Amino acid sequence: MTNIVLLNNVDHHGLRVVTRHAAQFGDSVNQMLIFPTEYDEVQREYPILFRKDANGEFQSVALLGLERDENLFLGEHGWEGRYVPAVQQRGPFSIALPAGDDAGRAEPMIHVDLDDPRISDKSGEPLFLPHGGNAPQLERVAAALRTIYSGLEVSKPMFAAFEEAGLIEPVLLEIKLSDAEQYNVSNYYTIGEDRLAALDAAWLDRLHRGGFLRSAFSVVSSLRNVSRLIDIKNRKRGISAPPVAA
Repeated sequence: MTNIVLLNNVDHHGLRVVTRHAAQFGDSVNQMLIFPTEYDEVQREYPILFRKDANGEFQSVALLGLERDENLFLGEHGWEGRYVPAVQQRGPFSIALPAGDDAGRAEPMIHVDLDDPRISDKSGEPLFLPHGGNAPQLERVAAALRTIYSGLEVSKPMFAAFEEAGLIEPVLLEIKLSDAEQYNVSNYYTIGEDRLAALDAAWLDRLHRGGFLRSAFSVVSSLRNVSRLIDIKNRKRGISAPPVAA
């Protein structure tokens, strides 16, 4: 159940939000939706993969674990990665256009789910300053929502350009932790490194002008983080020997 309402500093002046990350807040997942507007940060930390949604449209995800409901970056004291994807940074907040307004002119507004367990009037970070104005936490939430909102607008034309350029290809990650244990990460897609390297000058210029070339390189670069996932997995299992990844 949700109780989503428009956030305002009159009705919600004393509202607080718990900012720590835990399984009870939906952080225990092995992949997380991300957006092109955060690729720069994500590619330094997590593998970026593509998957298709129920409508067959491509979307981006950060790979966080190798098993179902496994987030290798979620520890006893919270999120242990240096960057938290925007969908988790936003917490129980969302962004929407006012009902009845012209979508081309309407100003997106922040909404809050008052039934979310992270919302409190006693603990957590305040959303508004005592004498008015947004508190730092609400500014952080607003920044995360802008990343998502802008990313949604960029995502579709980016994938269209990648497909037209012939850059997207299926990927199978065969991850061997030991002689008896192997994970196959399938049903995902990526940017083909060889395909990207083979693009002619016209396509490189077109992708650059569209703002998509840097994103393509970020996706390719991010796959180096697969070995980091393996290292973290083995460390949590108490295994120090170097794993083998194919």
